[in-house]
Amino acid sequence: MQRNVFSRIAKKEIKIFFASPVAFIFLACFLAVNLFIFFWVEAFFARNIADVKPLFEWMPVLLIFLVGALTMKMWSEERRMGTLEFVMTSPVASLQFVLGKFLACLFLLMLALLLTLPIPLTVAYLGSLDWGPVIGAYLATTLLGAAYISIGLLVSSKSDNQIVSLLMTILICFCFYILGSDVLTAFVGNVGSQFLKLLGTGSRFDSITRGVIDARDLYYYLSIMGIFLVLNTYTLESQRWAEKQKTLQHSLWRSIAFLAVSNFILGNLWLQQVNTARVDLTEGNIYSISEATKNYLKTLQEPLLLRGYFSAKTHPLLAPLVPEVQNLLKEYEIAGNGKIKTELVDPLSNPELEDEANTKYGIKPVPFQVSDKYQASLVNSYFNILIQYGDQYEVLSFQELIEVKQTGETDLDVKLRNPEYDITRSIKKTLQGYQSTGDLFATIRKPVNFIGYVSTKDKLPEPLANFQQEIQTTLETFKQDAQERFSFSFKPPEEGDGSLAQKLMDEFGFRPMSTSLFSNNTFYYYLTLQSEDQMIQVALPEDLSQEAFKRNLEAGLKRFSSGFTKVVNLVLPPSPPAHPHQQMMAPGNKNFGFLEDLLEQELTIQKNDLSNGTVPSDTDVLMLIAPKELSETQLFAIDQFLMKGGTVIAATSPYSTQLSRANLTASKHTSGLEDWLQHQGITFKEGMVLDPQNAPFPIPVKRQVGGFTFQEMRMLDYPYFVDIRDQGLNPEAGMLAGLQQITLNWATPLDINNTNNSFIKVTELLSSSKESWLSNSLNILPNLNDPSQSGFTPVGTPQSYLVAAALEGRFNSYFKDKDSPLYTAEASNTEETTDTDENSEENDVESNEIGQINSVITRSAESARLIVFASNEFVTDQTLQLVSSATRTLYRNSMQLLQNTVDWSLEDRELLSIRNRGHFSRTLPNLERQEQLFWEYLNYGLIGLGIILLFGINRTIKASTLQRYQSALN
Repeated sequence: MQRNVFSRIAKKEIKIFFASPVAFIFLACFLAVNLFIFFWVEAFFARNIADVKPLFEWMPVLLIFLVGALTMKMWSEERRMGTLEFVMTSPVASLQFVLGKFLACLFLLMLALLLTLPIPLTVAYLGSLDWGPVIGAYLATTLLGAAYISIGLLVSSKSDNQIVSLLMTILICFCFYILGSDVLTAFVGNVGSQFLKLLGTGSRFDSITRGVIDARDLYYYLSIMGIFLVLNTYTLESQRWAEKQKTLQHSLWRSIAFLAVSNFILGNLWLQQVNTARVDLTEGNIYSISEATKNYLKTLQEPLLLRGYFSAKTHPLLAPLVPEVQNLLKEYEIAGNGKIKTELVDPLSNPELEDEANTKYGIKPVPFQVSDKYQASLVNSYFNILIQYGDQYEVLSFQELIEVKQTGETDLDVKLRNPEYDITRSIKKTLQGYQSTGDLFATIRKPVNFIGYVSTKDKLPEPLANFQQEIQTTLETFKQDAQERFSFSFKPPEEGDGSLAQKLMDEFGFRPMSTSLFSNNTFYYYLTLQSEDQMIQVALPEDLSQEAFKRNLEAGLKRFSSGFTKVVNLVLPPSPPAHPHQQMMAPGNKNFGFLEDLLEQELTIQKNDLSNGTVPSDTDVLMLIAPKELSETQLFAIDQFLMKGGTVIAATSPYSTQLSRANLTASKHTSGLEDWLQHQGITFKEGMVLDPQNAPFPIPVKRQVGGFTFQEMRMLDYPYFVDIRDQGLNPEAGMLAGLQQITLNWATPLDINNTNNSFIKVTELLSSSKESWLSNSLNILPNLNDPSQSGFTPVGTPQSYLVAAALEGRFNSYFKDKDSPLYTAEASNTEETTDTDENSEENDVESNEIGQINSVITRSAESARLIVFASNEFVTDQTLQLVSSATRTLYRNSMQLLQNTVDWSLEDRELLSIRNRGHFSRTLPNLERQEQLFWEYLNYGLIGLGIILLFGINRTIKASTLQRYQSALN
């Protein structure tokens, strides 16, 4: 019965609201303002990000005016019309009237929000929208609006003037909103700003709109509703009392109101200590500690220190990020189960800690320019995180923790880049540094067997036979240190029925060696490390020294360990001499500084041109970026590294581009890999891929306005910048996990044909859209005068083209049935030397070195991987800067793809999963201005249609009610 009372009151208020066209005009204005802000003020299409953040950034302010207008006459009108006396004398409890009016206003608010749904639906259609923050934003808007409604109802009950009620509601709601905003928090330190954020409705709103539903935030809004609804009920109830009469009931009401308000406030204070009652709705739970991070923390044996250095006064754009970092560090402490200690310090207030930070850890304050309306000043501020484990430590600076994006001519959007990944990566590095100073075998989880496939001493050359004893001594030492995690044995392949020699030939491609080009004396000398699922070959040192063998053995064992920094050998194209006044834009000069900086964050990078014919023994992954005219010796090094079970990542194409300040040209490119790739079943089709689904190309354009010349960047459709997303990304490929979009520039289609080798597994990684076409033209300069595809006309039958693939399994060597290029070269040199110094006594001098052996591994291990990206340009600094011009922040997806590929190759799946937990660019497809206007006007039309439909329903209900009323009179 009680429920029916306040529901009838709510229905009555809703009918009164829609009794006049003013209600529909008001809703239309509110929705029109939201659309204008979303598409024009926040420039949704210019942001090029698939989210609805612009819709809700202004919502807390718009709600103040919306709610003020909704509530201003709820009680004021009752007072003015004299109907409040009826309310006071009715047998219905005051609480029922308050709840009825509250629910009516809440219904109207939710109706207004429902009409904004076409916006997120449009964004979801155009791009990959994370619905977690959208759900959180609508929930936050509803809660914030409900809190404002409760405030507005109390204010309205105090005045009979609607305008006064409106203004007072706006003032009080605005005060609550501004408490936690940057306008006030910039004037206080970190502690004071955190306290203000606990009080502010806007700061709590921002927390939920991230997609994180925290019990503390929910209770905060519920407590505001409870406090003001209780005060509203008490205000109405007190008006029923006689003015000068005090009774026990009056005291009871006061006590109940006081206790209710006190409990709501105390509940907030108590809940602040509870930081685990929350739900992360984001895709990949990006605001929660992942299971992968927890697995790393489980390996901690010693206490780990996480110390945040944050100055009380810092840059206004960094100040809001401090609480986020502090909350994340607290989650690490909880997940560490007592093994992690977190500290938050202000070095400027503690001279001893500041001296330690400066001298021991190299942490220095950064000068920031802080400006206000009247003056500008420099502030030295700290924003660093120290990760210390044992005697190893890593320091994260603010440059490594944040990401800055330009959103306008002068506006910057500063946010944390991926703090969990940065902190966990640093924890991993400190663990690796700590473990590398200790026991090598401490991080090897499975037993490793050293198996030497070595002929008997009578068949070995004398230097190798003598070296055998030194190998034996080294292996004995390692076995004693390994504690049953390492064993060794030697197996002569020639003994028995020859089945072992045949097995080595079939499975690993190990064939007999020889020391002379025409010698019939052959032998085996292959040194391997094997576990249950992995086999690698230990390189034979050229000088046959015990120390060199020990280094090679340790390098091999580290590849079985998860506790050492992995090594990537980077092979880059030789840079031609640049013009002294045009170094960065010199034709043919390709720079890869961005890529190197990214890889060096967690890997050891070595640069080697492979001109000596071998890949360094400690290399885990070989990466070839835009290789050029590789020699047979370099090709042999690549081939044998793959045959040893290694991973080769190649970014290569038969086309190369040259970008200068005045021109853009393309030319044919010879990498030296063509025949080798064809041997492995990979060929390039003729031409470059053009795709109507593409990233824009920035062109500087000069305009004359009022006699002044302005230069602006014009974004042109450029089909050579293939925008790969949705079906073009293989969802089953591990290295693509978390990546929603990749731009591959000037790519060439691949053709995979591995029918001659059934032991190879092929995974297609990246493909262009089905509307793509090919062009053999070397004229790749866009046409400014042609708005459609920048002057590039589609030719032929459109289709999807494969532009990246991964091959795994047993490869056959390109040098099978061939002599080693190293051995052939040395044999030729030896023959010349012998002819010249035939009588030299030096030829009779014995040596411990044997020189090059005619050794070619003809079959790879199953762990071998070959990944090919059909572009020379997609990770060059120049290309990345071009692609970044559209978003005004460094485009990282292509570099992230290579970093993911390295982690996938090294089977570091846990760190890969942390990096890709939603922290990728959710970009929109490149739309022409006409398409942008279509989607914009479509949203205006859909929302307008919703208002018209609502108006029609209201008219129908009114007509039906009037008809029933007339029937009752008759």
